[in-house]
Amino acid sequence: MKLAVIRESVPGERRVALVPEAVGILRKKGVEVLVETGAGAASHYSDAEYEAAGARLVPDPDVLYREADAVVKIQRPLLNSNKHEADRLREGSVLVSFLQPTLNIELVKKLADRNISTLSMDLIPRISRAQAMDALSSQATLAGYQAVLIAAESLHKFFPMLTTAAGTYFAAKVLVIGAGVAGLQAIATARRLGAVVFGYDVRPAVREQVQSLGAKFLEFNVGEANLEDKGGYAKELSADTQKRQQVWMADQIKEFDVVITTALIPGRPAPKLITRETVERMRPGSVIVDLAAEAGGNCDVTVPGETVSHNNIIVHGPLNLPSATPMHASQMYSRNITNLISLIVKDGNLNLDLADEVIKASLVTHQGKVLHEATAKLIASEVRS
Repeated sequence: MKLAVIRESVPGERRVALVPEAVGILRKKGVEVLVETGAGAASHYSDAEYEAAGARLVPDPDVLYREADAVVKIQRPLLNSNKHEADRLREGSVLVSFLQPTLNIELVKKLADRNISTLSMDLIPRISRAQAMDALSSQATLAGYQAVLIAAESLHKFFPMLTTAAGTYFAAKVLVIGAGVAGLQAIATARRLGAVVFGYDVRPAVREQVQSLGAKFLEFNVGEANLEDKGGYAKELSADTQKRQQVWMADQIKEFDVVITTALIPGRPAPKLITRETVERMRPGSVIVDLAAEAGGNCDVTVPGETVSHNNIIVHGPLNLPSATPMHASQMYSRNITNLISLIVKDGNLNLDLADEVIKASLVTHQGKVLHEATAKLIASEVRS
């Protein structure tokens, strides 16, 4: 089997899907690795390192797509050099990338029409045997870390308490909303920098995780049961509960110097937790870092991809934060990919076992059909309308 590593075409994307250390692992499984020239340069992996590991460099991406049995990427296929990457894929080949299929219906239909088998990294199930393939979690770790660095650089105060000859300066107060992977990493990083940290999540079960990192847990009486789905994500609250939560949140947030939001619902717009009025009640110079910006943001004031000042409050809406730490982000994603490829290769050949729960959950298109249930329903509803 020939596996191709493509140079990412999205502006600002510095990660690469497979790093040189993975090449030798895959070669032992009978996989020949082809790498587009310069694919790892932005992540500080040279062409020479790939060659030394046993990969074959290919300067022409069209040749790469034509030869590949499987293509691994980070970003979904896009228009590149006046040709869509989905059209470059060889019919019958396999694509592995972040796809977010329910948000990219037209792309999914194009891939199905071209008989591409697509495995979406954002659909890897949260089960024990799939932890080593869970790219959402690995990349969220980097996002949580970077969010705190952004906040620390923007804040007009020290993060830690300092006692100096010029007096004592108290530690900044940081609130992290959402105690998933990104939130817990943000809590840990803020604590390392010396801040007084609080965490909040609608799921009471995460209290111990927040407290184990040295943070205090804020608790809101949601009044609803079953707040966690089978994948471990927080469920969307009812409209009435969301309004009550916003009112309660406004009273909490005004006491903090930094607020980092991480609340996401897979395949849905991000829930609005911080209203414009809440922002206006915060102390001047306070900072919000909205990690849900790519899904519309948890804050009414957030502008995806921009940093804005509203009523003297700095609001960051960063996109693609893992790419800001490209070397480690690529290493982590590469290990996720390597474990997934190892699952779908047997004796050097592709083997998409649809009975395997990991493959079944992450397979979006196969043999000309859309297999991902939620995406298929959206497409069917389009046809009916």
